[in-house]
Amino acid sequence: MTRLGRKCVRCVVTLTVDFDGPSHETGRKLRPLGINSWGRYSGRRGVPRYLDLFEKHQIPASFFVPGYDAECYPEVVKEIHRRGFEVGAHGYLHEAWDLADEEEELLKRTHRILSDLTGTAPLGWRSPSGRKSARTIRVLKELGYIYDSSDKDYDLPYLVRIDGRRMSDMVELPSSAYSLDDFPFYKFSMTPASEVLEHWKQEFDSLYHENGYFMLMVHPRSGWGSGTPSRARVVDDLIHYIKRHEGVRFFSVAGLAKWCLDHHDDFE
Repeated sequence: MTRLGRKCVRCVVTLTVDFDGPSHETGRKLRPLGINSWGRYSGRRGVPRYLDLFEKHQIPASFFVPGYDAECYPEVVKEIHRRGFEVGAHGYLHEAWDLADEEEELLKRTHRILSDLTGTAPLGWRSPSGRKSARTIRVLKELGYIYDSSDKDYDLPYLVRIDGRRMSDMVELPSSAYSLDDFPFYKFSMTPASEVLEHWKQEFDSLYHENGYFMLMVHPRSGWGSGTPSRARVVDDLIHYIKRHEGVRFFSVAGLAKWCLDHHDDFE
């Protein structure tokens, strides 16, 4: 058990949504609207559906938004913020940073776009496809970010290191369980949504047993995403399942990062 304020918490839960609208296809030079306009579904139906879902459950959640998608759907991004959910950064055109010499300019561009739309600077970053360069963390720190959520290398949050030195003002919040990402289920095998729900319940049960940290990652697209009604319902059912367990606390990723940094002596 971990003590958070006056309550003992057995498992921390973070629900995250990677917007991944038309930026995903445009960044890969497919077509501006994507092969079948799957990315457009995010801004038109997927994200609004998840806003309603999280609001119904009265729980926090975090949306990671590419700068290009924010330019395409500025009112949707404003609505995420207006309804009290976190807006984090997620690249500009869902770039692979190991291929992008212009990384610093793109990081700053997306930071500026999201800050201007919401009136609040983003605190968190998730690299597109989890890829970062040696420069990424250094630039994010200069921009005032307090966390990264790109890596899959540990079960729990840990303090970021730069040049081998542990930072007390920036934390990594890993999404370590690949099976808690909807992408592999729907992209490669078109797994039935009911089976995905059972996978996610098993992951939660294991992490709950270990007094753990549970981070779900969904993409509100059509096609290989979780934006459509049947797949969004799986997330709804999962939340109902999680809420039946004692000692669970839901956080936005930024909220959890702040707590971790306030107690940084307890982390690696």
